[in-house]
Amino acid sequence: MSTLFSPLQVGDIAVANRIVMAPLTRNRAGAGRVPTDLMVEYYRQRANPATGAGLIITEASQISPMAQGYLDTPGIYSAEQVAGWKKVTDAVHAEGGKIVIQLWHVGRISHSSLLPDGAAPVSSSAKPANSKTFITGGFAEVSAPRALATEEIAGIVNDYRVAARNAIEAGFDGVEIHAANGYLIEQFLRDSVNDRTDAYGGSIANRARFLLEVAEAVTAEIGGGRTGIRLSPITPANDCGQDSNAQALFDHVARGLQPLKLAYCHVVEGSTGGPRDLSDQGVAPFNYAEMKSAFGGVWMVNNGYNRLMADEVLASGAADLVAWGRPFIANPDLGRRLREGAEQAKVNFATCYGGGAEGYTDYPALA
Repeated sequence: MSTLFSPLQVGDIAVANRIVMAPLTRNRAGAGRVPTDLMVEYYRQRANPATGAGLIITEASQISPMAQGYLDTPGIYSAEQVAGWKKVTDAVHAEGGKIVIQLWHVGRISHSSLLPDGAAPVSSSAKPANSKTFITGGFAEVSAPRALATEEIAGIVNDYRVAARNAIEAGFDGVEIHAANGYLIEQFLRDSVNDRTDAYGGSIANRARFLLEVAEAVTAEIGGGRTGIRLSPITPANDCGQDSNAQALFDHVARGLQPLKLAYCHVVEGSTGGPRDLSDQGVAPFNYAEMKSAFGGVWMVNNGYNRLMADEVLASGAADLVAWGRPFIANPDLGRRLREGAEQAKVNFATCYGGGAEGYTDYPALA
């Protein structure tokens, strides 16, 4: 019997199976970055663990107005947003599901038109990213950032803490700190971006300081058992170049997180949505087992898994949970399809970002 369909205690969260719906940006929030009734239905469709996910991780949701990087992405900093998310969590729980929200600050991957008073994005450094974002009118080059002053960093750490508290008030089972894919936390982690000379730059310990302060603030507020984190040690997303010693950096991060006894660590293996092996790009193989040992807790893997791979990684003990992203877009009943070996529907990429029900809530389940 495959352990993919067996229950697991994930920190304070009891899940009915090991299938996780990974965070997926869909750009369908309403005015005020508030979740809509359409979003309620989207998450409800995927929430029943008998056919869908044992755990849902929501789309990344900004922790403050300055944290936004894309048009129509939801937030978790206003009372209206909390009320909108409460409808989502109520619907998911009514189906017997569990759901956590991914807490997001994009850092330099933003555009001034999306930020208060047309402000410049903020980052660990003033280095601009060679990347694009989605704004009113379509895709545009991201705006040049400014480096955060040392005294500003504590305020952003507090934004994460308040967002975590808001998430619990909205009925979430927990939160996932987004520390992957080239967004703000990873802009501090990697020396390819971080050129600071203060306590948040230079050594591995200094570059990891911001992440660990965020994790400590969130766990102090809501508990380690309701806090997860997402990391992507070698993902080249959003023009975030490779760190000069990724293994040492992420092993240090994992060791630093271990005392907080987080619910889980969610690791993207290879390039998010792309190849798992980056050796042809000159990237040395990464030892995820070494990092897992340093973390010492529930381990979630992600990137290109099929049923056979999932069964093997769980049986070997190399992971405890397996997350799927894109397959959950077109297959609200992905759990059932994995169980039965049924064919999976294909994603219509033209309807992934923005719009209405088409390509969002109209993908059919198996008859």
